[in-house]
Amino acid sequence: MPMIARKWAAAGVALGLMAASPAFAGPECQNGQDFPRWLDGVRREAAAAGISQATIQAALGPVQFDPGIVKRDRGQGVFQQTFLQFAGRMVSADRMSRGGALLKSQAALLGRIEQKFGVPAPVLVAFWGLETDFGSDKGKYPIFTSLATLAYDCRRPDFFRPELIDALRIVEKGDLTPGQMVGDWAGEAGHMMMTPTDYDRSGVDFDGDGRRDVINSVPDALASGASLLVHFGWKRGEPWLQEVRVPADLPWDQADLAIRHPRAQWARWGVAAAHGSLPADGQPASLLLPMGRNGPAFLAYPNFQAFLGWNKAFVYATTAAYYATRLSGAPPVSPGNGPVTPLTTEQVRELQGLLVRRGFSREQPDGRIGNATRSAVKQAQMRYGLPADSYPTADLIERLRGG
Repeated sequence: MPMIARKWAAAGVALGLMAASPAFAGPECQNGQDFPRWLDGVRREAAAAGISQATIQAALGPVQFDPGIVKRDRGQGVFQQTFLQFAGRMVSADRMSRGGALLKSQAALLGRIEQKFGVPAPVLVAFWGLETDFGSDKGKYPIFTSLATLAYDCRRPDFFRPELIDALRIVEKGDLTPGQMVGDWAGEAGHMMMTPTDYDRSGVDFDGDGRRDVINSVPDALASGASLLVHFGWKRGEPWLQEVRVPADLPWDQADLAIRHPRAQWARWGVAAAHGSLPADGQPASLLLPMGRNGPAFLAYPNFQAFLGWNKAFVYATTAAYYATRLSGAPPVSPGNGPVTPLTTEQVRELQGLLVRRGFSREQPDGRIGNATRSAVKQAQMRYGLPADSYPTADLIERLRGG
C-alpha cells in the first residue's frame, strides 16, 4: 500500500516511521473561518495565478471539507522500526520476485528512460514497488478534496495550499481531468505517488500522447520518477549505496551523512566491501550506520541524497536504496557485528528530554528520532566518551540521567 503521507509527515524523521492509529497524535485546531469562504479565497488565488475559471469550477466545485481526512492525518502515531525490521518487511521475497520480473518485461522502456535521464532501472523499480506495489494500489481518494481539507486545516496550510494550486495547474495543462485526480489520502498520485508540486514540476510525457499522466501511463509515471530524482540531484553513472564491513576501532564520529571522505580514506581506516571490491580511489562517500556501529553498514554515495530528496524519512530512504541494490544483484544485507536493541517511543521521549536538559538540543521531545536528535546524540556520545555513531542507546540514557 502507499506510504502514509510520506513526504510531509516524514519530514525530519530518521528512525521513527508513521503508522495509522485511531488516536489523534496532535492537538486539535480550527481554521477560524467557514470552509466555503476559505475555498473562495483559494479560487481567487488560483485565478490570480492564471488558472481558468473553467478549471477552478470543475475541480473545486464538488469539493467539501472531509473530517475523515483530518482524522487520518491527526491519527498518525509514531512507532520505532529499525532498518532491518522495516527493510525485512518491505523488501520481501514477493517484491524481489515481481521486481525482477518487471526489470525483464519492461527492459526496453526502462532502458530508454535510463538513456534519457541516467537513472538505472533497479532504482525506479524499487520506488515503484515500495510506493504502490508496482501500481496495484494507487489510492482511492479524490485528490482535490484531500488537499483542500488539509490546506484548510490549521496544522500545515503553508504546505498543502501550494500543493492544491499545483494540482489545479495539472488540470489546467490538460494532463488529467478533476475526476481522474484520485490517489492517496494526503494528495499523492500515480504509480510513484508524486505530490502535485513534484508532478507539475517533474512530470514527463514519455508515451507521446501529449499529456503527462502519472496515474494511468506506466511510461509517463516511471519517466516522471526519473525526472524527479534528477531534480533531487541524481548523477548519471554514479553509485548510490554499497554494503561494507567496518572495524571495531573506526573513528565513529566520521560516520555521518554530512561528512564525506574519499573511498581511499575509508579503506585506510579499515572499511572493506561486504561483497566485491572497494576501490581505494577519490570517489567521495559517507559512512551510513542506520542502526549504529553494531548494525549494518553502508557507504552512501552522493546519489543517496536523491533518495532522501524523494523521502526524508531516513529508514525509508535507506530501504529504497538497499532494495535497488538487491534488484541490481547484491545479496541480502548482513545484520552487522552484534545485537542492536532499539529504543521504545517512551525511551526516545525521555532521551530527547534529557538531551534538552543537558544542553545538547533545543528540540521538543516527540518520540521520533530525526536528524536533530541524531546530531544531539552524537554530541552527547562525544561528551561522555562513547563511540559517536549517532545511534541512541539505553546506555546513553543512563549516562544522561547521571548528569
